[in-house]
Amino acid sequence: MRIGLTFEDVLLVPKRTPLSSRSEADVTTKFTRNISLNVPLVSANMATVTEHKMAIAMAREGGLGIIHQFNTILEQVEEVKKVKRSTCYVIDNPLAVPPIITIRQAIDIMKTAGVTSLLVQEGEELIGIFTSRDYLFEENLEKNIREVMTPKEKLITADYGVALEEAKKILHQHRIEKLPLLERGKLRGLMTTQDIKKLEFWPKASRDPKGRLRVGAAVGVKDTMERANALIQAGADVIILDLAHAHSDLAVQRIKELKYHFSVDVMAGNIATAAAAKDLIEAGADGLKVGIGPSPVCTTRIISGSGIPQLTAIMDVVSVAKQYGIPVSADGGMQYPGDVAKALAAGASTAYSGSLFAGTDEAPGFIVRKEGKRYKRYMGSASYDSNHERKENVDGERVKERLDVFVEGVSILVDYKGPVQEVIRSLVKGIQSGMSYCGAHTLPEMQEKAEFIQITPAGWEESKSRGTKLSE
Repeated sequence: MRIGLTFEDVLLVPKRTPLSSRSEADVTTKFTRNISLNVPLVSANMATVTEHKMAIAMAREGGLGIIHQFNTILEQVEEVKKVKRSTCYVIDNPLAVPPIITIRQAIDIMKTAGVTSLLVQEGEELIGIFTSRDYLFEENLEKNIREVMTPKEKLITADYGVALEEAKKILHQHRIEKLPLLERGKLRGLMTTQDIKKLEFWPKASRDPKGRLRVGAAVGVKDTMERANALIQAGADVIILDLAHAHSDLAVQRIKELKYHFSVDVMAGNIATAAAAKDLIEAGADGLKVGIGPSPVCTTRIISGSGIPQLTAIMDVVSVAKQYGIPVSADGGMQYPGDVAKALAAGASTAYSGSLFAGTDEAPGFIVRKEGKRYKRYMGSASYDSNHERKENVDGERVKERLDVFVEGVSILVDYKGPVQEVIRSLVKGIQSGMSYCGAHTLPEMQEKAEFIQITPAGWEESKSRGTKLSE
């Protein structure tokens, strides 16, 4: 009988390092076959972890957020669109309205869409732009916007496809904030000074070829194709086929269907064995997600008696995946930055987690006060609470009776952590320290040089800090 090991069972053996500072360590990596990240961190598709706020924050720091599927297709699509609209070089098909709507209607549209201006079109022709300055002191909000908008004759435009540097010159020269882009006289796009400033403020952000933030979206096995199609149309960069037990005939079938119908990367999981890795890769998976029961809100191992300790699971899956050049993402079981470093050293390309990012400002949900401390709720996707809330959301009404559902998860309170940006940067520093101790400049080099030593429970106890914190 083999022995399965997890993060607390091992340490990385320190090696001679050429790095003079941990900041020299390069943490760029691959998430899937065609998706690269500047930071190897991914927030999990959980209802209390990743919606658009988390996904935007993760992408800005160089990682990736995966929008959860525990809502309607329309709701998930809107979350993806919010990420895609948040930052980009060019806004394709920008929001445009006819000139006959009222100022009041235009204001409502801008508030709903979260924008500060509207392009005005008549048919396919751009005839003006409506901004907050146009109605700042206007008392009659029932006027048509045609009466107050800035007309086309006063607009500065550029050709669709204009280079970023050229667009910056035009914006600066004319002291304007919006630059409509035309193709054969028809409106095709929009560039704004605010979006360009965002590009320069987050230089390591994960972006698609159009400069938009990257975002992933999860699908299950019930409405897979319909949901995936809508998400891809909305701009999702990668689809996550998310099952508790993905080494199944149904998962293989869904991967083949997704790859046949869509030209998008598909990550599949969760799995924990080399055999599963081989089957899913041969079905067409562009990435694999590893983890059967390591999460603090997952009870799969207790309920079913099945699973593999996470470090061993990563190594087993990687042993096959690296032969095909397919990246592996370690999903769950990581409590500390050092655990993330161990997961990456074991062969994972990214760390995929809910618990690391739960409790932050960007995670959905309210801050809860209990006995003088602040918390946020963290629900396992297969927990009773998650199933109950999902039922209420779908039905649109409160469900008072207890549902008859099988659960493999729990709902807990986690410490409030503040902005996720600080969590991400702390994790990255821990990863870079681990790379430095392995004597590696890059993650692939770390994986080549890494040497693990198995430790006793006393060795792990010795590893932890002891004493009372000064703040207590």
